[in-house]
Formats: sequence, C-alpha cells, structure tokens
Amino acid sequence: MHIVIDPGSATPLYEQLKLRVLAMIRDGDLIAGTKLPTVRAWAEELGLAPHTVARAYKELEAVGALEARGRAGTFVSSSGDPTLTAAQRAATEYVATIRELGLGDDLAAELVAAAIRGA
Repeated sequence: MHIVIDPGSATPLYEQLKLRVLAMIRDGDLIAGTKLPTVRAWAEELGLAPHTVARAYKELEAVGALEARGRAGTFVSSSGDPTLTAAQRAATEYVATIRELGLGDDLAAELVAAAIRGA
C-alpha cells in the first residue's frame, strides 16, 4: 500500500493516515477482508511512531471501517451488501493464494478472465 504522510501539514499525522485509509476503502483500493499491516510494521514503513498508527487504527475501528481480530490482525470491515462483501473476500483470498504461489498479478487476471469465459 502506498500512503504518503506529510509531516509539515497542519493535519495531525494520525488523521492523515485515517483519511487516506478511508479514501482507499471508498475508492475500492482496500476491500472488505483485506488485512492491514501491523501497527509496528506500518509505523516503520511510514516513518511514524507506533502510537500514531495505533490511534489511526483505533479511530478507524470506531467508525466501523476496520475490525481488529486479536492476534489475527486488523482487517477492513465488512459492510454494505453481503453478496458484494463475500465476493470481495473471495477476490482477496484468491490474490493472496496466487501471491503465495509466487505467481504474478497479470497471470492472476488472465486466470480470472479465462474462468469467466469458461463459465
């Protein structure tokens, strides 16, 4: 995930992260069931303090955008049409499986297209 945080902005860092994640969910870049990085991993990647990322996560959970599943991690919440949510989760799981197999995204898209043609 590519997120840019502007340390010189008047908007607090946690708020910038929160707004960016919400925009990614709204734009379909993050779909239901997507696992987010750990607080510590994202803090390191973004050059933020862990408590800054934790605060953004907490606020995103409060508005229902994210759900914490204990040791399993933090995920984009399921909301809206349950059929669409199930489809989004299936797509997320498919991409994860393809990547675990070491296959590229282009091949994944080709396999989906072939499956659609064959259905």
